[in-house]
Amino acid sequence: MILALETSCDETSAAVVHEGRILSNVVASQIRLHAEYGGVVPELATREHLRNLIPVARRAMDEAGIGPANLDALAATRGPGLPAALRAGFTAAQGLALSLGRPLFGIHHHEAHLYSPWIEGQPLVAQFDRFEPNLSLIVSGGHTLLVQVTAPLEHRVLGGTLDDAAGECFDKAAKLLGLAYPGGPQIDRLAAEGDPVAFEFPRPLVSDPNHDFSFSGLKTSIRYFLQKHPGLADDPQRLRDLCASIQAAVVDVLVTKTVRAARNLGVGCVTASGGVTLNSGLRRDLAARCERHRLRLRISAPSLCTDNAAMVGVLAELHQVQGRSPTPSDAEVAPGWALAEDVSP
Repeated sequence: MILALETSCDETSAAVVHEGRILSNVVASQIRLHAEYGGVVPELATREHLRNLIPVARRAMDEAGIGPANLDALAATRGPGLPAALRAGFTAAQGLALSLGRPLFGIHHHEAHLYSPWIEGQPLVAQFDRFEPNLSLIVSGGHTLLVQVTAPLEHRVLGGTLDDAAGECFDKAAKLLGLAYPGGPQIDRLAAEGDPVAFEFPRPLVSDPNHDFSFSGLKTSIRYFLQKHPGLADDPQRLRDLCASIQAAVVDVLVTKTVRAARNLGVGCVTASGGVTLNSGLRRDLAARCERHRLRLRISAPSLCTDNAAMVGVLAELHQVQGRSPTPSDAEVAPGWALAEDVSP
């Protein structure tokens, strides 16, 4: 029985996991708070974590029907993320683990996303009995990664974003269009009624054989386009067409590089996770391209795409089952922790 906490950015989450089953997964979002500023304000995010953490953890345990004495272990996101935000959840988990005499597992946020497509509400052993080597796309507001996963807890990073992540590009493009924060969902909603070929935007690095991504050039191209066509986004249908065209450019890069990497590596399975995988265009086009090339596709359940403690708890349990050592009680958070890096003392 594991209580997991997630506070890497602007969502306070607590979950209780038992043998791979998610007994509760409570998320307190801060979107409305940060919308006024057009992005996440780290100081405000930390303040809200401190305010919400105890009520959220209590609710998670109440929904699971347990108390602190029933816990066998604690888990918390250790990195990467906003330093003070990470510290709010991680130190809380450290304190509770020490007071109860239970082990603590400090979890890598991206690694939790990496295995979230395999969570199916079944016993842990059954879930990973179905596991197969795969090429995984992790795509969110802060990160875009391609990772080769050869076995549970065995993976290597092939490439990542060189500048702006895909989700960041969506949010910044939305701001240029005058849309509210968070911009990604706004673009997705409007794109559904727009023409994806109405305007031509660049596909950065799409033809390069490497596994890296770059979206800053696309963002700049959108800015210059709007400067040359003032008032275009004020027309409702033109705005929809702009959103559809921008989304098509981002999605084309993500899908093309992901499927190409999977085929070059000779793997038969593709997985996708992270907040941007909620984008309907990405889900649709990735599914269609995988089907065309006879690749099996697993995408995280919608409730596990955005930041949440359930995936942290399931991964912590997998670490425990695989014999990984708990995190030392005096460990610090690791805000810049790279997925391929070991931060053990």
